Amino acid sequence: MVIKNLENKIKLVGIICTAFLAGCIIISVSSIWTARTMVTDAQKKVYVLDGNVPILVNRTTMDETLDVEAKSHVEMFHHFFFTLPPDDKYIRYTMEKAMYLVDETGLAQYNTLKEKGFYSNILGTSSVFSIYCDSIAFNKEKMEFTYYGRQRIERRSNILMRELVTAGQLKRVPRTENNPHGLLIVNWRTLLNKDIEQKTKANY
Repeated sequence: MVIKNLENKIKLVGIICTAFLAGCIIISVSSIWTARTMVTDAQKKVYVLDGNVPILVNRTTMDETLDVEAKSHVEMFHHFFFTLPPDDKYIRYTMEKAMYLVDETGLAQYNTLKEKGFYSNILGTSSVFSIYCDSIAFNKEKMEFTYYGRQRIERRSNILMRELVTAGQLKRVPRTENNPHGLLIVNWRTLLNKDIEQKTKANY
């Protein structure tokens, strides 16, 4: 009778130990899962200081913002490449900035224009070139874009408006200070560049 009671107690202790061990495993796994979830959620949230007031903002991945960043990258490049005042130092500065955003196809166009005396002509005639973006079509799947814009060329005697359409692809690269979007324009080419309007200055 005593042996039987002892066996029952041993079984009871075994059941209790097994249940305790299973409970510990469940609690541990739950704790690890909860902690990982909290860390992941915390990494998606960023605090931005507005003066001395911290504001909570959500962090997003590049895939979520690719459309916006791609269009901003393309517009930034065209602004640097086609905004040309009669200032050789400023032109060199903007061209250097533009070359960080494009592959050798951009450099080839720059060298071609330079060899033809295009930039020297801007300085000689005191022309001012400005670019206006009308729209940018971007295909996220193919990473292709088409840029539609107008270029305003102001000379001493007249103002010329030109229609500009370019196209290319985008390639992902590491983000840097000179390339904040982490994108690179490749196979860039001009599809259309024609005069659409010319006005003579009234005070000339």
